[in-house]
Amino acid sequence: MYRLLRAPFQPVTYSRWLHLCVPVLLLAVWMFIGPGTPWMPLLIVAPFGFVPWVRMAEGLQARFLLAPYEQDGDGGTISAEPSARWGDRWRTLLWLEVRMVLSSVALFATVWLPVTSVDLIGFAGGYGPRGGPEWLLPSTISPWAAALLAPLPLLLLLVVVVLLGELVTLLAGRLLGPSAAERLSALEARTEQLLERNRIARELHDSIGHALTVAVVQAGAARAAGNPEFTDRALSAIEETGRAALEDLERVLLVLRESAQPASQRPTLAEADRLLESARASGAPVEAELRGPLEKLPGPLTREGYRILQEALTNVLRHCGPVPVRVRVAMAGGRLELEVTNPLPELPRVSTGGGSGLRGIRERASLLGGEAETGPYEGGWRVLARLPLERIR
Repeated sequence: MYRLLRAPFQPVTYSRWLHLCVPVLLLAVWMFIGPGTPWMPLLIVAPFGFVPWVRMAEGLQARFLLAPYEQDGDGGTISAEPSARWGDRWRTLLWLEVRMVLSSVALFATVWLPVTSVDLIGFAGGYGPRGGPEWLLPSTISPWAAALLAPLPLLLLLVVVVLLGELVTLLAGRLLGPSAAERLSALEARTEQLLERNRIARELHDSIGHALTVAVVQAGAARAAGNPEFTDRALSAIEETGRAALEDLERVLLVLRESAQPASQRPTLAEADRLLESARASGAPVEAELRGPLEKLPGPLTREGYRILQEALTNVLRHCGPVPVRVRVAMAGGRLELEVTNPLPELPRVSTGGGSGLRGIRERASLLGGEAETGPYEGGWRVLARLPLERIR
């Protein structure tokens, strides 16, 4: 009852009514062409159900008029895609037939119920013959009863409009709703979006986190040294690292803006010297061993390998400070190995990070079909990633 009382004040009530009245145009035209065959429009619309784009047109119209509250949301109950399979075509055909039938009922109610109210008012006032149907307006009714019953057809019209609107919306969700293939495609698109967001989060964590760690270590070392020459070198390293971080940040922001930034412009292992020099500028003695044609590595492997090496060096500087570091990047046995080892200080630094760096290393290696080991090794700490070459190719 509450829904019926609220229905006249809701715009969706009238938009659904309009949706029911749209096919009335075909019915009205056919009444002049073949009044003796009112069922013919059902045969006329049947072939259109097999046209793929008809389903899209019907879905868009149903979304706009039947469920406008779903326009700004995801996962709507009404699809707006062309028919891709015969099951979609048959459902579209059934939808067109059902819509014609419901439109006929809506047409009858829209025309005869208001006419009946007008006839009741006219009869109560003593005016001429009534034109409404006999079964809706009996001839034995008295004038005073006609005056009392005059509002009832209009209330009945409101009930019919609301119920037909609810029914046609429910049927639209069943007959024009997304098929299993469309739901699977939407789920895949959603999964790709989430993976892309996670990748961007890792990119920001690795690049910006590395730059900030280097800057903090450099600033602390310069303050502790009290040497103008060392301070000048530290400031230069901070400036260079900051510029590199700004470039990475701008690239990630371009991705967020859905720019056409190609993945090939991301840093690769061929640019590993930039990472090593950044770590050396922080005061950490870095011994590097780079073997093999790193510039010929497959794109995904060399880009993710760069991020793994970057995160490993960042962890060293963040947790251990400028301690000696040994880096080994080698191609051997059909795989790429990245190893970063360092001694552990007697008093480890207190870290405010969330500890997602090592997990990110393992995730990157796993996505490439490889594995990563992180933990104590020979009295120090080691990060070792083994990435297959053939599987990536």
